[in-house]
Amino acid sequence: MAVKNVELGDLTNKNINQLKLLNSTILPISYDEKFYLNLLTNGFMTKLAFFNDVVVGAVSCRIDPPSDGCETSSLYIMTLGVLAPYRNLGIGKKLIEHLDTYCKSNKFSKIFLHVQVGSEAIEWYKKQNFQTESLITNYYRHIEPADCYSMSKTITPTTTTETNTTTSK
Repeated sequence: MAVKNVELGDLTNKNINQLKLLNSTILPISYDEKFYLNLLTNGFMTKLAFFNDVVVGAVSCRIDPPSDGCETSSLYIMTLGVLAPYRNLGIGKKLIEHLDTYCKSNKFSKIFLHVQVGSEAIEWYKKQNFQTESLITNYYRHIEPADCYSMSKTITPTTTTETNTTTSK
């Protein structure tokens, strides 16, 4: 069942504290003030999911320039989460779909992330077409288990024809 009243919005100085509260509630890792201030700068992208004007989910990403022989940029998901009562309603999927669209329109090659071994999020990401790339041991310093999986999703950029078709509807 998808929630119809969910709107995506940008991160601003006025709602950044809502993101801090959300992340501290749903994520096993604490982030410092510098992390949040960086999200407001170029090179980062954050979308908040609002349900009846209340933040119930969010995704924060870093834009990585081309590297390792790849000619295009990629998007690294640093944090993604939805409050427990709002899970399984399509909010996380809506956030991922936004990232897909963003990557296609900006000709990014992939979306990637790290997810803790044993997390229920692994299966959810697989349903969103992410693939497990590798196991990284001792990735996390302050949580157990310390290991994670590197997961990624290849993005096929939107062609000019596709862009014209979707914008003319």
